[in-house]
Amino acid sequence: MIVALSDRPDLAPLVAAWRIEAFFQGPGPWTEARMLAALLAPKRGPEETFVCFAAAEPVGTASLVCQDLESRPDLTPWLAGVVVQPAHRLRGHASALVRRVEAFARQAGVAEIFLYTSRAEGLYARLGWQRMGLEWDKGREVVLMRRALQH
Repeated sequence: MIVALSDRPDLAPLVAAWRIEAFFQGPGPWTEARMLAALLAPKRGPEETFVCFAAAEPVGTASLVCQDLESRPDLTPWLAGVVVQPAHRLRGHASALVRRVEAFARQAGVAEIFLYTSRAEGLYARLGWQRMGLEWDKGREVVLMRRALQH
């Protein structure tokens, strides 16, 4: 089961903690409080965060956001923040979350979406995402990918 965070805002603190742990270790501007505020802020376009459950336990999350990569403000929207808890990986949860974000974007009339990754290019390629090239994010090289959505 996958639910929208807008329907279950009580899950926002958990999602914020997951994202900080997965993507923002070490010193920097992101804290759990700032992430929580961002998750609960009014949406700027077709944006939503989803939470995947295994039985009654939340196990992962993914979002559609307007902006995600500072070096590419020309691209929008983005698949972002895909996190599955380690004990629940390799069970199809990440794929299900990606498909849910794609469906949400498609329903919003979005023609294509983007992502960047440093570790999961293979997963996204298997799901039909196309590599666009390399970009830099906070001093590290990342793979930029796109997915055309059929209407």
